[in-house]
Amino acid sequence: MSLRALLLVNRHARQGQARLLEAINHLKKFNFQLIEESTEHPKHLSQVIHKYKYQVDLVIVGGGDGTLNAVVDALVETQLPLGILPLGTANDLARTLGISNSLPEACRTIAEGELRRIDLGWVNGKHFFNVASLGLSVKITRRLTKEFKRRWGIFAYAVTAMQVIWESRPFSAEIHSKDRVFRIKTVQIAVGNGRYYGGGMAIVPDASIDDQRLDLYSLEISHWWEIIPLLPAMRNGRHIHRQNVRALNGQEFEVYTRKPRAINTDGEITTYTPATFRVIPKAVAVLVPPV
Repeated sequence: MSLRALLLVNRHARQGQARLLEAINHLKKFNFQLIEESTEHPKHLSQVIHKYKYQVDLVIVGGGDGTLNAVVDALVETQLPLGILPLGTANDLARTLGISNSLPEACRTIAEGELRRIDLGWVNGKHFFNVASLGLSVKITRRLTKEFKRRWGIFAYAVTAMQVIWESRPFSAEIHSKDRVFRIKTVQIAVGNGRYYGGGMAIVPDASIDDQRLDLYSLEISHWWEIIPLLPAMRNGRHIHRQNVRALNGQEFEVYTRKPRAINTDGEITTYTPATFRVIPKAVAVLVPPV
């Protein structure tokens, strides 16, 4: 029995245009009936999913984390399962789920993998897979161009981060968690749902995308150079044990700032403070490698 799949590819993703035909050939070998759609503007992908929601059994998305963020709300609304072709730069969701960056293996996972229901984060009405953050990450997002990512790949994140770190200045914020209020000076607040973000950094050491919690950290440093010693620990999430890093976890947070500050969800700026963050347990089904 063949499955009907809507194949959505972001042609602007790092490998999107170049590997589209290869992906189609692999998927057809697994007997998928494909409806192929692409767009120059990922924001239109949700409309395409709704257009075909009664004609397909699953949605296959080729692109990076930004492309996946563009479809996440439509996946929640239609409850169509998701297959992932990691064709972006960072591919943090694929990394979290153990999906190979090898295109043939990713196609095999979609054909032969198991469905796993995962949590989503939610901020001000917008769902996210990996992380939502404000501060340094927003500056990185605004400076990280598509051309730079396409040319330098994962190294583009590190280079851009170093460019903006020295410009960082603390801002005032208020975090509400359960019945506690924290008034802080910080350069970054990150709220993670999955495990990886920002090109392979871990939000906390034990984060999981189905643990029904959010993990928050705040970088409460006074001078830009204080972040340098934290960078190696951020690869595995152990920065949360440092003295100038605040770490919290829970199912809901509220963040307030003196003026509205942009919030980055999975690499895309989508909302502003004041912000309410929540975890939505078992919100979508994704095809992952069998255990």
